[in-house]
Amino acid sequence: MVTPCEELMRISQAFKFEAAHRLPNVPETHRCSRLHGHSYRVEVQLDGPVDPHTGFVADFFDIEKCFADIMGTLDHQCLNEVEGLENPTAENIAVWIWDRLKPSLQQLWAVRVYETADCWAEYNGQ
Repeated sequence: MVTPCEELMRISQAFKFEAAHRLPNVPETHRCSRLHGHSYRVEVQLDGPVDPHTGFVADFFDIEKCFADIMGTLDHQCLNEVEGLENPTAENIAVWIWDRLKPSLQQLWAVRVYETADCWAEYNGQ
């Protein structure tokens, strides 16, 4: 039998923000070349052993604290004006978030960014 501290588990916490963007590198005829907005959903996924004392892979409140500055930078902004997001595709947003979270969340497994309920990009640092 495997004890809880030996089990690996993946956890995920979701965050939502509203933002506008335009994609500068698509043809002018592409509808995303014009300024428009999305209700973004971001899933932060961590992978690791369950701590036998806390019962957590990581405390969701700690993940929330780590994401707070990112939320403050992205929410209700024009993403093209955020340093490093001049071409704010879902793919580039996922990498941008990863780069800012990984130093404080060593167990980070992946960042998934939903532009719509049906369209997402996921980055896992590779």
